[in-house]
Amino acid sequence: MDIWNTIVTWLHGIGLHLDKDTAQTVGQAADQVGQAAGQVGQAMAQWDWGQLMALAAALGWASGFRLYAVVFVTGMLGATDVLQLPGGLTVLQQPVILFISGALLFVEFFADKIPGVDSAWDVVQSVVRVPAGAALAASVFGTDNATMATAAALMGGTLALSSQVAKTTTRAAINTSPEPFSNWGASLLEDGVSIGAVWLAINHPLVFAVALAVVLVLMWVLTWTLWKFLRAVVRRIRRWLGHEEPVALAATGADNQRY
Repeated sequence: MDIWNTIVTWLHGIGLHLDKDTAQTVGQAADQVGQAAGQVGQAMAQWDWGQLMALAAALGWASGFRLYAVVFVTGMLGATDVLQLPGGLTVLQQPVILFISGALLFVEFFADKIPGVDSAWDVVQSVVRVPAGAALAASVFGTDNATMATAAALMGGTLALSSQVAKTTTRAAINTSPEPFSNWGASLLEDGVSIGAVWLAINHPLVFAVALAVVLVLMWVLTWTLWKFLRAVVRRIRRWLGHEEPVALAATGADNQRY
């Protein structure tokens, strides 16, 4: 308010006069903006760089599994004052964001547990999860630190892509089995892992960093193994349908040289 009074006095000095009601309204608005900025500053002060990076990585990685659960739970933590959200994450606690993310979380919770529907849902959501993971990671640092926000966005998008690929490949492999129980188990595991990753990053960032490094290696090994398995399944199905595998030209030439 002192700054606003100084501005009003300066305006009077150059011949521009504001009526009392306008000056009071603008002054109150300026106070509200200042209080909001102060709250964001206090929230950022409670987090060190390691915690912020761990949270950014967790939000990006978990978004590849459960984007709407991550957005809704993080927003609820801020809305209920359980956690002071840093940077631009405060937008997640707005009622409209909570309502939309909660509704989409409800739909995803059931769609992800129906064999076949889950894979279709993953294909549709693949265009959303990666950029959303990057945006959430960048929002941890807000607009005050463009360098760290950019680095966090690159990290968050990459982690979201890795978890998205692992999830899609795993679900495609599981859906080759007719029983639904493995699908339900995988879905519930993803629910718990997504929220657990955010919790671990907030409370134990160093433990989360080590766990994430190990999990990333295991995910890529699993993805590669399942990808080879799915290719074998596709070839087997093609043979059942009467589609023969093409004969390599090199092998054909070698056979011709025998005669």
